[in-house]
Amino acid sequence: MTRTWQISDLTDAAVARIATARLAAAHGVPPVERARLTASLGAQLRLCLTKGGTWRLTLETGTDSRAGAGAGEGVLHAVVTPSPEAAAAGQPPWRVTVPCPEASADVGPDAVASGPAELAEALLGADEDTALVLERLAEQEGLVDFHREELQQTNQGVVALHAELDAAGRAQREAFAAERKARTEAENARRRLTFLADASAVLTASLDHHEIVRRLPELLVPEYAASVDVWLFDQDGDRPGPAHAAAAVTAARTGRPQYAAAHPGGLPGVDDRPPSALAPDRPLLCIPLPTRQAPLGVVTLTPPGERWDPDDAVMLIELTRRASTAIDHAQRYQHNRDIAETLQRALLTELPAPPGLTLAARYLPATHGLNIGGDWYDAFRQPDGGVIAVVGDVTGHGLRAAVMMSQLRTALRAYAVDGGSPGQLLTRLHIFLHHLQPDLFATAVIARFHPDDPTVTWAAAGHPPPVLRTPDGLVRTLDAKPGAMLGIPLRQEIADHTVPMAPGSTLALYTDGLVERRARGIDPGIARLTEALGSFGPAELETDLEGSADGILRPMLSDSERDDDVCLLLCHLGDGV
Repeated sequence: MTRTWQISDLTDAAVARIATARLAAAHGVPPVERARLTASLGAQLRLCLTKGGTWRLTLETGTDSRAGAGAGEGVLHAVVTPSPEAAAAGQPPWRVTVPCPEASADVGPDAVASGPAELAEALLGADEDTALVLERLAEQEGLVDFHREELQQTNQGVVALHAELDAAGRAQREAFAAERKARTEAENARRRLTFLADASAVLTASLDHHEIVRRLPELLVPEYAASVDVWLFDQDGDRPGPAHAAAAVTAARTGRPQYAAAHPGGLPGVDDRPPSALAPDRPLLCIPLPTRQAPLGVVTLTPPGERWDPDDAVMLIELTRRASTAIDHAQRYQHNRDIAETLQRALLTELPAPPGLTLAARYLPATHGLNIGGDWYDAFRQPDGGVIAVVGDVTGHGLRAAVMMSQLRTALRAYAVDGGSPGQLLTRLHIFLHHLQPDLFATAVIARFHPDDPTVTWAAAGHPPPVLRTPDGLVRTLDAKPGAMLGIPLRQEIADHTVPMAPGSTLALYTDGLVERRARGIDPGIARLTEALGSFGPAELETDLEGSADGILRPMLSDSERDDDVCLLLCHLGDGV
């Protein structure tokens, strides 16, 4: 069905609009869509009246044949064709299509209004559509208000959730920051402890207090201090003050660390003082070197930056305490070593020079610990003209071993005045040592030469065997069975051994420090001594026995560092004995 209206004035436009609304209602167009159609058409009709001329409205019902549309679905087409003048001016036609869910048969001519009564009725009908639209609009507004309320509640929930998430994130960041801080503090503590352990090992490795004082600034600068000054007091306790800061003098007097600066340092265990007149622009940390009696001195430090971290200050005080202990031990060691060396030199007297017998001795203390031990040598004449040569070794090191060695040396000289063979002398020394010092032991070898006898008599007690070189250059070890160590709780009679000793022969007496090495034992060392003694020509031993002794020591001691005393006594028999 197709309907057409000519529109040239306001009445034509009203009739066309009412007819469109009635046809749409007759074909089942929903009220909202119908109101939308009439409102859009009304706007277009007002345009027609504004532009003037005769326009044409065409309404056509039918089925929609577009692809995808439902088969046989009814539609209503509305087309407004512009006037010839408007079309010439480029005005395009107006078109709109609405679905007709309830397609009906052709509508009769009474659907078109023609008089005032019909127009009024149509107007009231339009109000009904408007009322339906307004009702639908009210429903939508209610729905919008409902969703707005839901949205507001949702937004409030989102805001609350964001607040919780922000609080959780802040708490997590604070936890991370606390963890990083704890990790940093733990790492710094580990670094300080590692440094303290390493520095302590360096300071305690030396027994020279001058070396310790020299190494202390090297350890602290530049990480923990910009400068380090070590002030050691004199041996007699004098403490000169003019060249030192007042804080250092106070630290020396009170034994407490002092911090001199323009502002308090807040360092644990440290007293704050005004700035030093010697360095008013620099903070000074003055730490005493403590001992059980009185401070050894004061260490004065300047910070690597503006000030010290409190934990660094605690570490510096502890390191200074350890350095003080190392310096005190080194000074005590030096003092004891001086006493021991003086005693050692006093005990090792000059060797005699009997006719036809040349003697040369060497004594080298151990390279570790006090430079004194129990090794000793001696040679002296007996009343009958014989010569006693002895090399001994008291177990242990230090002053006690040296004193025991001195007593054995004196006792041997006293026993030898009454005569007696080497075995008899060693037997008496064994009894003497066992009763005098039951917890000390010794080894010894004694050789006796007599000008009227071309032999040598010797005896040993737990000692390495003598080595004899004959004039023809052959060297052999006198390996007869020795007695047991001197001083052990055992009754023993030590036997004598006699071997021929022609003029030009050399007998070597020594201690185990010359031949024994921990990794190889004593036998390879004795073999090396035999080889070294056999390497000399007869003229060398006859003319320069002292040089020969040095020539033996050089190859014997070049392989490793000594950890025991070394004693060597060479006895060379010349013509006329």
